[in-house]
Amino acid sequence: MKFYQLGLYEKSMPGSLTLHEKLKETDAAGYDYLELSIDETDEKLSRLDWGPGEIKNLSLRMEESGAFIKSICLSGHRRFPLGDPDSEIRKKSLIIMEKAVALAARLGIRLIQIAGYDVYYKPSTNETQKWFAENLERSTLIAAREGVTLAFETMETPFINTVAKAVAWVQKVQSPYLQIYPDSGNITNAALEYGSKIKEDMETGAGRLAALHLKESKPGIYRDVPYGHGHVNFSEVIQTAWRLGIRLYVGEFWYSETAESWRETLRGNNRFLRNFLDKADCN
Repeated sequence: MKFYQLGLYEKSMPGSLTLHEKLKETDAAGYDYLELSIDETDEKLSRLDWGPGEIKNLSLRMEESGAFIKSICLSGHRRFPLGDPDSEIRKKSLIIMEKAVALAARLGIRLIQIAGYDVYYKPSTNETQKWFAENLERSTLIAAREGVTLAFETMETPFINTVAKAVAWVQKVQSPYLQIYPDSGNITNAALEYGSKIKEDMETGAGRLAALHLKESKPGIYRDVPYGHGHVNFSEVIQTAWRLGIRLYVGEFWYSETAESWRETLRGNNRFLRNFLDKADCN
């Protein structure tokens, strides 16, 4: 018996596939579950308005495929951030949060990864941070009402690019429904930038770490780096995460139209990541 689960990021597969097809591919490639993406595009944001029929159909498809959706990557706040100086955009950000939590509750999903920034396309200011703090507390109350956990992703921007920075915000809110969901590639780049150690940064989040995105990166490059071709020390990151109690991991990588066989990429990345996870599981 394995004492962990390895999920697959939805965007690792062609966007032309239906969710049912993605679930079947997730299972066929050997992953334990799928992480649903709700990004800033209209197509993905429209998922927040699924009706009872669509929810029921997706639940049936999960049963049929043998793979389930167990987490949501909510990056739609990049376009509609919680700390935006525009009050209408802030209202939209809370509507997105409430709908995402409701969707998770209806599908039995217990974990939503949220973006660790106050604003993305605008400058961060004292005002944007104030609005972010207020709306983060509201968001956490919404999640608590439904028994769904929100967890900060450590980002590529300075606002929250380390576990320690995420901890500071979690401590302000003081709720079991607000935790941290680090990104291995982003915290590796942050450690290089600050001259710090990844292990020590992760340890600041002890007791607050809900899951871990396993992503490769290079100095200054945050995505589309194949596993084994960057500078992330997966052995150290996973061993540290394991010791700190993390048992949910998601392979975060993106589908490439130039790839010869995206299905083989799914399988190969599964083998790559499980090599480290199985070693941690055996210790």
